[in-house]
Amino acid sequence: MTDAAVTGSPTAGAGRSPGRWSVWWLPRGLHPGAWWLWALGLATAASHTTNPLPLALLVAVAGLVVVRRRGDAPWALAFRMYVWLGVVIVTMRVVFRIVFGGGQGEHILVRLPEIPLPAWAAGIRLFGPVAVEQVLGGFYDGLRLATMLICLGAANALANPKRLLKAVPGALYAVGTAIVVALSVAPQLVESVLRVRRARRLRGASGRGIRALRGVALPVLADALDRSLALAAAMDSRGYGRTAAVPAGQRTVTGALVLGGLVGVCAGTYGLLDTAAPGYLGLPMLLAGLTAAVTGMLLAGRRVRRSRYRPDRWRPAELLVAGCGVVAAALTMLAGSVDPELLYPPVSPLTWPQLTPLMLLAVGVAAAPAWLAPPPPTARAGRPAVDRPIPVTDVPAEGERAATATTPGDRP
Repeated sequence: MTDAAVTGSPTAGAGRSPGRWSVWWLPRGLHPGAWWLWALGLATAASHTTNPLPLALLVAVAGLVVVRRRGDAPWALAFRMYVWLGVVIVTMRVVFRIVFGGGQGEHILVRLPEIPLPAWAAGIRLFGPVAVEQVLGGFYDGLRLATMLICLGAANALANPKRLLKAVPGALYAVGTAIVVALSVAPQLVESVLRVRRARRLRGASGRGIRALRGVALPVLADALDRSLALAAAMDSRGYGRTAAVPAGQRTVTGALVLGGLVGVCAGTYGLLDTAAPGYLGLPMLLAGLTAAVTGMLLAGRRVRRSRYRPDRWRPAELLVAGCGVVAAALTMLAGSVDPELLYPPVSPLTWPQLTPLMLLAVGVAAAPAWLAPPPPTARAGRPAVDRPIPVTDVPAEGERAATATTPGDRP
């Protein structure tokens, strides 16, 4: 197998069928559902621990996979925004603990002046002594929430939100359209901000901070409005929002089945999580709710007429990527059942967080899509060679052009 065959060159392997492994590594966009299942697995793993070591490793894994497997689409630029949002969440959580939870701990860092409150606010204290245990508790909670957000942001940067519309069942096409539009808003805003800032730098604008906000916000809002109108016109021309004539009784039955099934799923999930709930409220209610919801979706999907062009299929790469997320979440849950005190390190007394082999294995499995997933197709790889600048040495000088034009042998 040659390098040309691996990169998918059209001249490589001419006259023979490509090998199985060369087809595996051809650049293509992975199914968005696989990326979302992988990200949900990482977020589930992060929700089962407050240990900062595996949480930091999960953030690093999400960043590694995004750097290696994101394309050059507009939504691929949104991951940095999620990272900064995670930093803001951790900071706000720590500040909240300092402002409203002072003095809970033995190791005092600093003593802030306490603000007296009236008698009806008993139990609430503003500022006061700040302890190490208090700051660490806020940091652990904020880091867990930030890690879950960054994992979902990785899926938003890797998955094509427009392809998600193909995977939505026919009964939920309207909800799926709204979700896809909502998911594509943040990446498009990031792209608009970057484009407006680049244009301002080219024009020599040097304003920063609040002074430059008006020059950036107005073009971004105008661009968002133009994109919304163009998307609405495109969706209307393709028939979104138009349904066939359905009797009122059928709509009532399908709606009742879907809503009742979802209520049953919620009640069954609560029954499984609550050990004091009666037996019929657990697994039987969950199965009955799933059956009713699926039946209602199938009946409602019959009245939605959609055409499919090149339906997305799940290949081995999609199964491996989704399986990595599921296995990472399962290994984290297993580690919690074996050593629960290591997944939730106590802050009083202060203990140094530790890693277990199961945690390290979960992180390693979560990082596998950085190599198992095929490389994404990029527009830069298909750029023609004529776009490259012409070297200065290839351009003849003025004297050489004049002499060449007046050569006697060239005269008619």
